[in-house]
Amino acid sequence: MKFTINRNLFIENLNNVMRAISSRATIPILSGIKLDLSEDQLVLTGSDTDISIEIKIPVSEDLSVESTGSIVLPARFFSEIVKKLPGKDFSFEVKESFQTKISSENSEFTINGLDANNYPRLPEIPEESSFTIAGKILREIINETQFAVATQESRLVLSGVHFTFSPDSIKAVATDSHRLSERTIALENGPQTKTDLIIPGKSLQELSRIIGEADPEVKVCPGDNQVLCRIGNIAFYSRLLDGNYPDTDRLLPTESTTSVEFDLADLSSALDRASLLTHAGRNNVVNLNLDTENGKVKLTGTSAEIGNVEEDVNFKNLDGKNLTISFNPDYLRDALRASVTDAIVMKFTQPLRPFTVTPNKDDVQFIQLITPVRTF
Repeated sequence: MKFTINRNLFIENLNNVMRAISSRATIPILSGIKLDLSEDQLVLTGSDTDISIEIKIPVSEDLSVESTGSIVLPARFFSEIVKKLPGKDFSFEVKESFQTKISSENSEFTINGLDANNYPRLPEIPEESSFTIAGKILREIINETQFAVATQESRLVLSGVHFTFSPDSIKAVATDSHRLSERTIALENGPQTKTDLIIPGKSLQELSRIIGEADPEVKVCPGDNQVLCRIGNIAFYSRLLDGNYPDTDRLLPTESTTSVEFDLADLSSALDRASLLTHAGRNNVVNLNLDTENGKVKLTGTSAEIGNVEEDVNFKNLDGKNLTISFNPDYLRDALRASVTDAIVMKFTQPLRPFTVTPNKDDVQFIQLITPVRTF
């Protein structure tokens, strides 16, 4: 196996494959990266059993093949070597006993590889039920929900985002039982039959990074226990979570007794100041006091060790009954960070009932739910 390739082209693709490789691989060979060279392409593969990424680099003026073959190399060392090589191109050659020579200009490394035949095969997912979606839409909906997944694995199904793909819409829901984020976006060419997938939050985080700021077309191919997303020359595989996702629609309140509309920037900065002190305390809690009679909104935070903070918060509209509610400021901060409008509406029912955060525009289907904290 022998080839020469443009170093920048290789590093660009290598960085994406490295997203699937864990430093704590349970199967030793999975701490390596597989290179498979044929007459017309070089295929890079990385996997940690939850995520697998395969990238195909076609033969071109940037990649020339002398002899074909395959090898698995220790991913971390190989990646560092390639990134530190001098020169525009580098050559790669596998010799006897899987010893691999990597050279560029006057620099030469020899590292030990493994037999690629021992590398696990990627799942075969039929593409009959596949559909395409704009990368911008998929990335947007991931970033607006993924942060709310459970990080504890006591209820594994909650560590994923529940997607429902329909012919005309995509709906995503994430909850860790303390907060919830639900986003629905219209689709032009969704699947002809309704498709439900629960995809791990960690997988979605890496998928979002691969999609990046560009707007590539993403081909989604659902399988029995895996989903395949094709983005250009990248095949991204993720395992799916088994189980029934809870019916979260019944958790969403249909009416409210108090509502307030804030400018996003005003509320975010006030919350940042209030949580400066609450983060230092054992109980990370802020209090929001809505005084509808006198037209005032106050945010307070207390730390027994440091002191307290109190701030009158500017608002746009305030309606309903007087109310004081306590909650984790980090949950609201995450909700505001995910918001897609410059102003948000918060609606409340009772001091110990969950409240909602929604855009101030009726045509944006995005609702977030936060559970308050009992302070007495």
